[in-house]
Amino acid sequence: MTTTGRDAHHLENVRAPGTPLSAAAAKALAVLRISTGFVFLWSFLDKCFGLGYSTPSAKAWINGGSPTKGFLSNVDVGPSGLQTFFHDIAGKPWADWLFMLGLLGIGLALVLGIGLRVAAVALVVLMALMWLAEFPLDKTTADGKPSGSSNPITDYHFIYAVTGVVLALTYAGHTWGLGRWWASLPIVQKNRWLI
Repeated sequence: MTTTGRDAHHLENVRAPGTPLSAAAAKALAVLRISTGFVFLWSFLDKCFGLGYSTPSAKAWINGGSPTKGFLSNVDVGPSGLQTFFHDIAGKPWADWLFMLGLLGIGLALVLGIGLRVAAVALVVLMALMWLAEFPLDKTTADGKPSGSSNPITDYHFIYAVTGVVLALTYAGHTWGLGRWWASLPIVQKNRWLI
C-alpha cells in the first residue's frame, strides 16, 4: 500500500506514524535515537576538546591536533589506491572540518530529533568512508596482522548506518524530540527532504 498526497503529509505529523508503530515502539526508537546521537556528539566533543577518553588534551582539535591524521595516516588495509587516498587526505584542514562537522551535525540532529533524513544520508556516507578506511574485506594489514573487523559485512559501521535510516523512516524525532515542531516549519514544509 502506498501513501500519497495528504495522507503522506499526515503521517509526518502524527506521534507514531504507521500502523505497526506502537507508543512503546516510538519510545524505544527515541531512546535509540538519543543514544546513537550521543555517540556521535561525544566523539565530536572528545576530539574537539581532548576530554581524555580517546583523545588526550594535547591532541585535541582546539589545541592544534588533527581529528583525521592519526586514524587516516595509519590506514594499511584494502587496495593500495584506497590507502593512498586516505593517507593523502589525513590531517588536511578540509578533511578535519568535514569530519568534525559531520560528527557534530549527526549528533545534534539525532539528539534533537530534527533533520533526520539529512542526518541519515550523512551518517551512511560517513560510515561508508570509515568502513572503507578499515576495509574489513581485506583480512590482513600490510604487515600480515589481522585487520580490525572480524565480520566483513555487518560491523558497527553498517549497524550505525542502518540505525540512521530506520530512525529517519520512522519519524523517531517526533517522540521526545523536536521532530514535530521541525516538520511544521515553513522551510521544511516546502522542502520535505529536510525532515
